[in-house]
Amino acid sequence: MKELLMGYQGEMTLKGLNRRNFEQTLLKTLRRKIAAFGEFTVSASQSTVYIVPKTEECNADAAFEVLCRTFGIVTASRAVVVEKDFDVIKVTAAEYLKNEITTAKTFKVVAKRADKTFPLDSMEIGKELGGYLLSEFPHLKVDVKEPQLIVMVEIREQGAYIHGGKRATAYCYGRDT
Repeated sequence: MKELLMGYQGEMTLKGLNRRNFEQTLLKTLRRKIAAFGEFTVSASQSTVYIVPKTEECNADAAFEVLCRTFGIVTASRAVVVEKDFDVIKVTAAEYLKNEITTAKTFKVVAKRADKTFPLDSMEIGKELGGYLLSEFPHLKVDVKEPQLIVMVEIREQGAYIHGGKRATAYCYGRDT
Protein backbone atom coordinates (compact mmCIF):
# COMPACT_ATOMS: atom_id res chain seq x y z
CA MET A 1 0.00 0.00 0.00
CA LYS A 2 1.66 3.20 -1.18
CA GLU A 3 0.89 6.35 0.75
CA LEU A 4 0.72 9.82 -0.76
CA LEU A 5 0.07 13.32 0.50
CA MET A 6 -2.86 15.48 -0.58
CA GLY A 7 -3.08 19.24 -0.11
CA TYR A 8 -6.33 21.08 -0.74
CA GLN A 9 -6.13 24.57 -2.17
CA GLY A 10 -8.09 27.46 -0.73
CA GLU A 11 -8.96 30.75 -2.37
CA MET A 12 -6.61 30.02 -5.23
CA THR A 13 -9.45 28.03 -6.80
CA LEU A 14 -11.46 31.27 -7.04
CA LYS A 15 -8.88 33.03 -9.19
CA GLY A 16 -9.76 33.75 -12.77
CA LEU A 17 -7.56 33.59 -15.84
CA ASN A 18 -4.34 33.68 -13.80
CA ARG A 19 -5.24 30.74 -11.56
CA ARG A 20 -2.84 28.48 -13.45
CA ASN A 21 0.04 30.88 -12.68
CA PHE A 22 -0.74 30.75 -8.95
CA GLU A 23 -1.00 26.97 -9.03
CA GLN A 24 2.30 26.57 -10.89
CA THR A 25 4.01 28.84 -8.34
CA LEU A 26 2.57 26.72 -5.53
CA LEU A 27 3.85 23.49 -7.12
CA LYS A 28 7.30 25.00 -7.73
CA THR A 29 7.46 26.16 -4.10
CA LEU A 30 6.48 22.73 -2.80
CA ARG A 31 9.02 20.95 -5.02
CA ARG A 32 11.76 23.23 -3.72
CA LYS A 33 10.73 22.89 -0.05
CA ILE A 34 10.47 19.08 -0.01
CA ALA A 35 13.52 18.33 -2.18
CA ALA A 36 15.65 17.81 0.94
CA PHE A 37 13.41 14.94 2.05
CA GLY A 38 13.75 12.72 -1.03
CA GLU A 39 12.38 12.39 -4.53
CA PHE A 40 8.70 13.18 -4.90
CA THR A 41 6.32 13.68 -7.79
CA VAL A 42 4.32 16.89 -7.23
CA SER A 43 1.23 17.56 -9.35
CA ALA A 44 -2.18 19.20 -9.14
CA SER A 45 -5.64 18.32 -10.35
CA GLN A 46 -9.15 19.36 -9.33
CA SER A 47 -7.91 21.94 -6.77
CA THR A 48 -5.80 19.31 -5.03
CA VAL A 49 -2.02 18.97 -4.84
CA TYR A 50 -0.67 15.41 -4.92
CA ILE A 51 2.75 14.57 -3.49
CA VAL A 52 3.84 11.02 -4.24
CA PRO A 53 7.11 9.58 -2.88
CA LYS A 54 9.22 8.02 -5.64
CA THR A 55 11.26 5.81 -3.30
CA GLU A 56 10.96 4.16 0.11
CA GLU A 57 13.73 6.41 1.45
CA CYS A 58 11.59 9.55 1.15
CA ASN A 59 10.73 11.24 4.43
CA ALA A 60 6.97 11.61 3.94
CA ASP A 61 6.50 12.81 7.54
CA ALA A 62 8.75 15.83 6.97
CA ALA A 63 7.17 16.51 3.56
CA PHE A 64 3.71 16.41 5.16
CA GLU A 65 4.75 19.00 7.75
CA VAL A 66 6.06 21.23 4.95
CA LEU A 67 2.79 20.80 3.05
CA CYS A 68 0.84 21.84 6.16
CA ARG A 69 2.93 25.02 6.47
CA THR A 70 2.72 26.09 2.83
CA PHE A 71 0.72 29.17 1.95
CA GLY A 72 -2.17 28.30 -0.39
CA ILE A 73 -2.91 24.92 1.21
CA VAL A 74 -5.83 25.07 3.67
CA THR A 75 -6.17 21.38 4.55
CA ALA A 76 -3.97 18.34 4.03
CA SER A 77 -4.16 14.59 4.46
CA ARG A 78 -2.18 11.41 4.09
CA ALA A 79 -3.93 8.93 1.83
CA VAL A 80 -3.70 5.78 -0.23
CA VAL A 81 -5.00 5.44 -3.74
CA VAL A 82 -6.60 2.23 -5.01
CA GLU A 83 -8.52 1.12 -8.05
CA LYS A 84 -12.15 2.20 -8.27
CA ASP A 85 -13.59 -1.13 -7.11
CA PHE A 86 -15.78 -0.99 -4.00
CA ASP A 87 -14.54 -4.34 -2.63
CA VAL A 88 -10.95 -3.07 -2.83
CA ILE A 89 -11.96 0.28 -1.31
CA LYS A 90 -13.63 -1.20 1.76
CA VAL A 91 -10.84 -3.70 2.53
CA THR A 92 -8.16 -1.04 2.02
CA ALA A 93 -10.00 1.48 4.22
CA ALA A 94 -10.19 -1.03 7.08
CA GLU A 95 -6.53 -1.99 6.68
CA TYR A 96 -5.08 1.50 6.09
CA LEU A 97 -7.02 3.16 8.93
CA LYS A 98 -6.85 0.22 11.36
CA ASN A 99 -4.80 2.07 14.00
CA GLU A 100 -7.12 5.08 14.01
CA ILE A 101 -10.24 2.90 13.94
CA THR A 102 -9.17 0.74 16.88
CA THR A 103 -8.58 3.79 19.09
CA ALA A 104 -11.75 5.63 18.05
CA LYS A 105 -15.15 5.00 19.58
CA THR A 106 -17.19 6.91 17.00
CA PHE A 107 -16.81 7.55 13.29
CA LYS A 108 -18.53 8.65 10.15
CA VAL A 109 -17.83 8.09 6.48
CA VAL A 110 -17.66 11.03 4.09
CA ALA A 111 -17.62 10.16 0.41
CA LYS A 112 -17.07 12.44 -2.56
CA ARG A 113 -17.59 11.18 -6.07
CA ALA A 114 -16.00 13.44 -8.67
CA ASP A 115 -16.07 10.55 -11.15
CA LYS A 116 -19.78 10.16 -11.84
CA THR A 117 -19.21 6.91 -13.74
CA PHE A 118 -18.58 5.11 -10.43
CA PRO A 119 -21.65 2.89 -9.87
CA LEU A 120 -22.38 3.99 -6.27
CA ASP A 121 -23.26 7.57 -5.39
CA SER A 122 -21.73 9.35 -2.38
CA MET A 123 -24.55 8.36 0.00
CA GLU A 124 -24.36 4.70 -1.04
CA ILE A 125 -20.57 4.66 -0.63
CA GLY A 126 -20.92 6.09 2.88
CA LYS A 127 -23.67 3.66 3.86
CA GLU A 128 -21.95 0.55 2.47
CA LEU A 129 -18.47 1.41 3.77
CA GLY A 130 -19.88 2.39 7.17
CA GLY A 131 -21.71 -0.93 7.39
CA TYR A 132 -18.57 -2.84 6.47
CA LEU A 133 -16.47 -0.99 9.07
CA LEU A 134 -19.11 -1.63 11.75
CA SER A 135 -19.03 -5.35 10.95
CA GLU A 136 -15.21 -5.44 11.07
CA PHE A 137 -14.87 -3.26 14.18
CA PRO A 138 -17.87 -3.98 16.46
CA HIS A 139 -16.72 -1.50 19.14
CA LEU A 140 -17.44 1.43 16.78
CA LYS A 141 -20.56 3.54 16.79
CA VAL A 142 -21.68 5.98 14.10
CA ASP A 143 -21.78 9.65 15.12
CA VAL A 144 -22.45 12.02 12.23
CA LYS A 145 -22.32 15.19 14.35
CA GLU A 146 -19.09 14.85 16.37
CA PRO A 147 -17.19 11.71 15.32
CA GLN A 148 -13.76 10.94 16.69
CA LEU A 149 -12.72 9.68 13.25
CA ILE A 150 -13.79 10.75 9.78
CA VAL A 151 -13.15 8.13 7.12
CA MET A 152 -12.95 9.87 3.75
CA VAL A 153 -13.24 8.28 0.33
CA GLU A 154 -12.79 10.44 -2.75
CA ILE A 155 -13.62 8.83 -6.08
CA ARG A 156 -11.66 10.76 -8.69
CA GLU A 157 -10.68 10.13 -12.29
CA GLN A 158 -7.30 8.67 -11.29
CA GLY A 159 -8.60 6.31 -8.59
CA ALA A 160 -10.20 6.06 -5.16
CA TYR A 161 -8.39 8.02 -2.44
CA ILE A 162 -8.85 6.83 1.14
CA HIS A 163 -7.83 8.87 4.17
CA GLY A 164 -8.74 9.59 7.75
CA GLY A 165 -9.98 13.12 7.37
CA LYS A 166 -8.26 16.39 6.65
CA ARG A 167 -5.92 18.36 8.88
CA ALA A 168 -6.34 22.13 8.93
CA THR A 169 -3.07 23.83 8.00
CA ALA A 170 -1.35 26.88 9.40
CA TYR A 171 -2.99 29.03 6.74
CA CYS A 172 -6.53 27.79 7.12
CA TYR A 173 -8.91 30.68 7.81
CA GLY A 174 -6.08 33.18 7.89
CA ARG A 175 -4.28 31.63 10.86
CA ASP A 176 -0.54 31.90 10.55
CA THR A 177 0.78 29.54 13.25
